[in-house]
Amino acid sequence: MIAFVFPGQGSQKVGMGAELAEASAAAREVFGEVDEALKQNLSALMRDGPESELMLTANAQPAIMANALAVARVLEAGGVNLSEKGEAVAGHSLGEYSALASVGAFSLADTARLLRIRGNAMQDAVPVGVGAMCALLGADLEKAQGLADAAAQGQVCEVANDNDPGQVVLSGHAEAIDRAIEMAKEHGCKRAIKLPVSAPFHCSLMQPAALRMKDALDATPPQPFRLPVYANVTAAPVSDPATQKGLLVEQITGRVRWRESVLAMQDAGISHFVELGGKVLGPMIRKIAPDVTATSVISMDDIEALAGEI
Repeated sequence: MIAFVFPGQGSQKVGMGAELAEASAAAREVFGEVDEALKQNLSALMRDGPESELMLTANAQPAIMANALAVARVLEAGGVNLSEKGEAVAGHSLGEYSALASVGAFSLADTARLLRIRGNAMQDAVPVGVGAMCALLGADLEKAQGLADAAAQGQVCEVANDNDPGQVVLSGHAEAIDRAIEMAKEHGCKRAIKLPVSAPFHCSLMQPAALRMKDALDATPPQPFRLPVYANVTAAPVSDPATQKGLLVEQITGRVRWRESVLAMQDAGISHFVELGGKVLGPMIRKIAPDVTATSVISMDDIEALAGEI
């Protein structure tokens, strides 16, 4: 059984999608639709940079989605229908929107517009410099939670992403994150690395962004979708659009329970995970569930190889 999974922020880079666009009219169509929806030549920014502009949250989020959906559309043009071949979909953070779009919950244009709103809302929620994030390496959830509690000291310091058995991300006030980095080793973590992000995602400081996304999703709610989506905040399958809408709002301030999501999919019988548009989730999945197969698909060669396999 197969699950299709979609990467989140951090997988963006200059040149993304360029080879695919050159090789496939289906990919060019996706990039054109996203450019039109955003009234911006995002595909040129993805292809040529500058990197500093592509890294901005409001650009990175729709760019990562466009790249992933271009891979999905090229696969489908080659006869691999995601809804027929897959049992479920999931995405990491913004990747949950890509996953939903891939199974018909949102149109491509609406997904691009929602992610533009989401990126701006998350950026605007906290003034630059007030919040920060750090990755804890060699830390499980229990150690990370203990460290977050100790470092908070009256400020926000929360577990933002439970990525895999050895990597957990904290988010919150910049001073609290600095304290967490200093205290990491005494709490049993191998290393703590400050992340190059412009806002403290997936913590309670994002509440203003959650309110903006509630309004956006009220105006553009998810439609019925063709496969269950494993939601970040529950690590459980969702099939009901109204439930999914509420979970997307919660996701802004809530923890990305990626490790638990992968284990839940494995428990449900998923043995092959296919990451579309990135090479970030595949390595995480292999650490979480060593018995499953995880394939990352980005290029035409990857797409052709996968089409021959499934």
